[in-house]
Amino acid sequence: MNTLRCFRNLVLSRRLIKPYSSISKRAGEGVPYETVLTTESSSEQILPTEADVVVLGGGSIGCNTLYHLTKLGVKNAVLLERNRLTSGTTWHTAGLVWRLRPSDVDVRLLAYTHQLLKGLEEETGVDPGYIVNGGLFVASSKERLDEYKRLHTLGKAFGTESFVLGPSETKKLYPLMNVDDVYGTLYSPQDGVVDPAGFCTALTRAATRAGAKVIEDCVVTGIDTDTSLSGSRQVSAVHTDKGTIKTKCVVNCTGAWAPYIGSMVDVAVPLVVTKHAYIVTEKIVGISGMPNVRDHDSSIYFKLQGDALSVGGYENDPIFIDKVSKDEAFSLYELDWDVFGVHIDKAVNRCPTLATTGIRSTVCGPESFTPDHKPLMGEEPTLRGFYHGCGFNSAGMMFGGGCGWQLAKWIVQGRPDFDMFSYDIRRFSPDLTRNADWVRQRSHEAYAKNYSIVYPHDEPLASRKMKKSAIAPLLEKAGCVFQERHGWERPGWFSPAGIASIQQYDWYGAYGNAINEDQAYVERLKEDYTFGFPKNHSIIEQECLGARERVAIFDMSYFGNYYLTGPDAQAAADWIFTNNMRKPAGETSYTCMLNAQAGVESDLTVSFIDGASIAPWEPSFQGKGFYIAAGGGSAYQSFTHIRKAIEDNRFDAKLVNLSDSICLLSIQGPKSRELMEKLCPTTRFSNEHFPFSAHRLIDINGHICRALRISFVGEMGWELHVSSSSAVDVYKAVMAVGKDFGICNAGYRAIDSLSLEKGYRHWHMDLRSEDNPLEAGLAFTCKLKSAVDFLGRKALEEKRLKGLSKRIAVFSIQEKVPLWGMEAIWRNDQVVGYLRRADYGFSVGCSIGYGYVHSQNEQEPITTKYLTEGDYFIEAMGVKYKARIQLKPLFDPENKRVNGIY
Repeated sequence: MNTLRCFRNLVLSRRLIKPYSSISKRAGEGVPYETVLTTESSSEQILPTEADVVVLGGGSIGCNTLYHLTKLGVKNAVLLERNRLTSGTTWHTAGLVWRLRPSDVDVRLLAYTHQLLKGLEEETGVDPGYIVNGGLFVASSKERLDEYKRLHTLGKAFGTESFVLGPSETKKLYPLMNVDDVYGTLYSPQDGVVDPAGFCTALTRAATRAGAKVIEDCVVTGIDTDTSLSGSRQVSAVHTDKGTIKTKCVVNCTGAWAPYIGSMVDVAVPLVVTKHAYIVTEKIVGISGMPNVRDHDSSIYFKLQGDALSVGGYENDPIFIDKVSKDEAFSLYELDWDVFGVHIDKAVNRCPTLATTGIRSTVCGPESFTPDHKPLMGEEPTLRGFYHGCGFNSAGMMFGGGCGWQLAKWIVQGRPDFDMFSYDIRRFSPDLTRNADWVRQRSHEAYAKNYSIVYPHDEPLASRKMKKSAIAPLLEKAGCVFQERHGWERPGWFSPAGIASIQQYDWYGAYGNAINEDQAYVERLKEDYTFGFPKNHSIIEQECLGARERVAIFDMSYFGNYYLTGPDAQAAADWIFTNNMRKPAGETSYTCMLNAQAGVESDLTVSFIDGASIAPWEPSFQGKGFYIAAGGGSAYQSFTHIRKAIEDNRFDAKLVNLSDSICLLSIQGPKSRELMEKLCPTTRFSNEHFPFSAHRLIDINGHICRALRISFVGEMGWELHVSSSSAVDVYKAVMAVGKDFGICNAGYRAIDSLSLEKGYRHWHMDLRSEDNPLEAGLAFTCKLKSAVDFLGRKALEEKRLKGLSKRIAVFSIQEKVPLWGMEAIWRNDQVVGYLRRADYGFSVGCSIGYGYVHSQNEQEPITTKYLTEGDYFIEAMGVKYKARIQLKPLFDPENKRVNGIY
């Protein structure tokens, strides 16, 4: 008899599972918590007529957001719950609190939740049910253990204690575990579990004492919007079955039901709902006090439940719930053993005693999942005052504290303290959020790969080829291995092995789909599945050296391309951009955009143009205008940031988005000038006639291009901004002429390495919204010597006066060791930061990385002397390597090459 059948027979014979139809269980029948919030306690049942903030949803995120709003001084806040607190998805959560994940922001958010839980009882008198029993990650391969070593190292930068253990040490810690196939484990002693009822009770108790209101059994029936003075849509009221609340701020924390709320105001909420399950065993002798377990390679987890275990996991074929009933509360579904059964044999292998252990109950409830397995947070760009706080991918309990804290700051101060771009709804453009197939496919893949190893380089297979440049078919024929970023296909690297076409999504064989026969693209991706130097390392080297020694062409068409025009265009540009915007037409400036706290919201280039000299594909306008090219990863965020600044200040200016109509071909290298002269003989490309940071309209075989002499790789070069309809002809012309100069195609993997050598910042990696330009070494982009005000200037000047508590620097190690970012920076015997971004520098012959060094005391400014006089080490996977620190770039620090001096 196989294990699954044994489990089922044990359960059915003991009548521990009762046959029932979907949505038949009520609170307490299956979920293993002693308390469930089913009765009113501290709730205020009188609906206010107006509120500063209305939080919708009484689960972990809603309660945490309300609590933190009151901590920030918001007195008139109200939480509306259609049933009882926790009645949605929170009540049946496993309640696990892990503290290590492959993201520095995640680790910081989890650390905050941990600290919040530890102090809540003392603050509120309510026990949140937080049990710190530790967490254990199980590795069945060297690659998995390498990933854990990276987590172990990253944790040191934030004081998150962990230990890498061998099989015998693991057996001593967890005697019931089978370690015969275990390569090693990662033990985090401060992980734990939390009771959702206790947590939410403590939060709402504190919030109501501070003046907030909690209204249960209150159904939201509609949300009003009106047109603000700036012309944008604005939330104005919330209608319920108990009355109407006037408000300008609504926070959608309704989890699986969030799309219903979004539909009330024509806002797309890109998530899917699936049935997610776990089982609770009978008593297991010797299990008490054991840590919780995640066996990522088996895609299962064990949660300690008193003297029993909760066992769950993630499967390839989760059951989608296409429409969750609006009336569901404290509901569960019948567990489908054909789906869940895939976990049983793996669970028994890891803990053999489960083979003879009965099952006390099953839990199968709705959970929401998103296209990239990250939550949806922040203000909706199409509706002012409407905030997202949903889509937590079955992790709402452990992220609740940190995310509720940052979401409250988002609402009160306009932006969070942390770099929350990976959570920000603006990471998705509207054409993606409204594409149901994209949301479903990507969310499925994210669910199925939830426990997969997070390698430095990997690409999704679901819902590809949504957006691509006009020359993408030509690049594919040249062996391009594409990367997907926010729906765009961009060139990653070029394989000499031939074409690797991206196939239609095969759902990993789930739901009766056949696995694609053509696996060429998947095989290319596998060349990157390592924490060492990948198999394509030498190929990327050749692309980098091609740019350094000859000339390379990069397709950067996934950039955002915007035009700022109108009577107040100059005033808007002065306010929005940090650099000097009062330059003549024909020049280009690199600049930052800041928020009110002086954090960098984006870095981009702005070209000064006038209506008398525009290309046929550019919008017509009178007077002065600005052509903006924003990095593709932050393109939509950049667009919404500019638009919001225009609206807030009521500038009479127009922002036009032509991103889908423009291709950007970047020609870089020592031979670029000769190539351009032969390609376009009617234009002079000398330093005198076409200096660095200049732009001109040029003609290439009858096609008008806007050529910008700028570089993102540190070489002399030109970007050709051309209409999509002309891009193929222009690309072919460049490649034909370029043969004489040894031109090569190159991708973003080469850009990553080349830009790192040159010290150019990548936004959202070594430059983020929690960094200011002074810390990031970008003071030159700020017009602080002028009298022209700009957004964030006041805060930036205050920070300069106070002194900086962190500064960016470049580190290099001579050992042949790969660095990928998130490695710890040691100064003498103290961890002082971590690498934000790292790669191998082929031109400098070593691994390099950029990171921020923090002062020992944040009240004391960090000095150049402090930075340069210490002994530095970079810790990678638990091993420390002697490192060299520099404040200037390793490659061409005198900036000669971009000026054509070779």
